[in-house]
Amino acid sequence: MTDKENEVDEVAEEVPEAGAVEGEHDHAELTALLEDARGKADEHWDQCMRLQADMDNLRRRTERDLANAHKFALEKIASELLGVRDSLEMGLAAFDTENTDKHKEGVELTLQMLTSVMDKFEIREVNPQDEPFDPDFHQAMSTQERDDVAPNTVITVVQKGYLLNGRLIRPAMVIVSKAPVAG
Repeated sequence: MTDKENEVDEVAEEVPEAGAVEGEHDHAELTALLEDARGKADEHWDQCMRLQADMDNLRRRTERDLANAHKFALEKIASELLGVRDSLEMGLAAFDTENTDKHKEGVELTLQMLTSVMDKFEIREVNPQDEPFDPDFHQAMSTQERDDVAPNTVITVVQKGYLLNGRLIRPAMVIVSKAPVAG
């Protein structure tokens, strides 16, 4: 090799190729982008884990609240009914044969208390006397042939029914009329 060729080789070794400079620049840029992406991924992972913990806490709290709601749902009505029970017990304790008017008055007052409690909790009476039979709200105990009322009319209410907030909790037990058999 000539001296000139040696010089060219030495300079070529000192000056990196054009692609090598771009590769180093691309590598540094890609490394920075990768570190930025890792930082964001770590941040998002942390947010995800916090949200998961919040959701778990919310689920546990909701389950506990729901269990308590089921457990104590009747607490209000139960405390209201205690006064009615107390009144009935006092009436029975004071019962004697000479004061029947006072006892009747006491029972009527107790019934008013009970009606007030039922109204307070949206418990409504179903008393279908002389109304058309409705299988959604009435349960027929029997039928009677009657020519003085229309067929399928409630002629006797054996036991009243009740609705709670518009939903049937006990159907009215009734006797229903039917057309007399022609004979």
